[in-house]
Amino acid sequence: MQNIATRPISDYWRQMMLLGLLFFIFGFVTWLNGSLIPFLKLACDLQREWQALLVTSAFYLSYFFLALPSSAILGRTGFKDGMALGLLVMAMGCLVFIPAAQMRVYGLFLTGLFVQGMGLSILQTAVNPYVSIIGPLESAAQRISIMGICNKVAGILSPILLSSIVLRGAKEIEAQINAAADATQKAELLDALAARAIPPYVVMAAVLALLALFIRRSPLPEINPAHEVSDASRPLDGRSIWQFPHLWLGVLAIFFYVGAEVMAGDGIVLYGRFLGFELDQTKYFTSLTLTGMLIGYLLSILLIPRYVSQENFLRYSALLGIALSVGAYFTTGVFALTCVALLGLANAVMWPAIFPLAIHGLGRLTQVGSALLIMGIVGGALLPQLYGLLSDLPEVGPRIALQVVLLPAYIYILYYGWRGYRRR
Repeated sequence: MQNIATRPISDYWRQMMLLGLLFFIFGFVTWLNGSLIPFLKLACDLQREWQALLVTSAFYLSYFFLALPSSAILGRTGFKDGMALGLLVMAMGCLVFIPAAQMRVYGLFLTGLFVQGMGLSILQTAVNPYVSIIGPLESAAQRISIMGICNKVAGILSPILLSSIVLRGAKEIEAQINAAADATQKAELLDALAARAIPPYVVMAAVLALLALFIRRSPLPEINPAHEVSDASRPLDGRSIWQFPHLWLGVLAIFFYVGAEVMAGDGIVLYGRFLGFELDQTKYFTSLTLTGMLIGYLLSILLIPRYVSQENFLRYSALLGIALSVGAYFTTGVFALTCVALLGLANAVMWPAIFPLAIHGLGRLTQVGSALLIMGIVGGALLPQLYGLLSDLPEVGPRIALQVVLLPAYIYILYYGWRGYRRR
């Protein structure tokens, strides 16, 4: 097994390109949820906000349940075979959408999303530490930002593509459903709408299966995280994962970050409806947030670490998140929507900065630490649900609910970027 640092520069960039392809797949599948929320709310005739947001809950809960098992799976399969396995599991999740759409059963759609998340959990547990240790720590955020660009470019494209298929003519379809003369006519309209999900998910399943075969046969080398760190950063023998407070504080930071990211990326669709925008407009709002994230990634690549450290960039991003959250509360219409979309800019560098800071110095425990950080992604399941439940309360409403979710999240991330990552 080679040490990454000794490999030729051409191998390094070949590996980066393959990893970038995987991050593109992450983004394409993950950010489809922004379009699925309004689509399934309409196709499955859901009446409450929290029901529609079960889309994000089903998807991100899988990370919590599969992260540690993913670490054990990778221990048996190796990183490369584990990546291929993750892609195949994602393909299976896409195929679940076929019976879900045919029977128009919301629970089956959620099951498919959970299975997709299972595959992504295995994939991310393997790929993120790979990117973190492929070069020096001080430029880890820059490398993950490059991966993030691949992720967010896919994220910009995927809701646009899916919306153009499943929500084509959404305003007219919504009007027809609401005006249906009887239950039978309404059911026929809803069945026809649900069937639109089948072709894109069949295509995705085929692409994921082919990509799994490609990764399995690719020149991407195996790695051992414990062998890829310097002796100075390797923990002392006998130390357990519980003896690294900066890791556990990082898990909580990931929890809050992902919750805030999902609210800005997927929740903006429902918040846009609250602000008075039509469904034909809101179905593209996720792409606005991801465009903000893409700009943030480009800035981080230009600035980190030459002009600003990843720790300071994290602090500035958290402060921007606090300011935009407050701005969304005190404004309405386009201005409030712009504040929520610009949260993408604030969120962009948070994962690239938190992840390497949290796994620094874990040595032989890096794989377990990575799995724990992946478990923190469950914030994307729980915080949007909290928002949905609070939004449905007449005495709270969407505007206050957004602050209850976002402000504590960004305040804690500010703490982690200021003090938390230093706790050794």
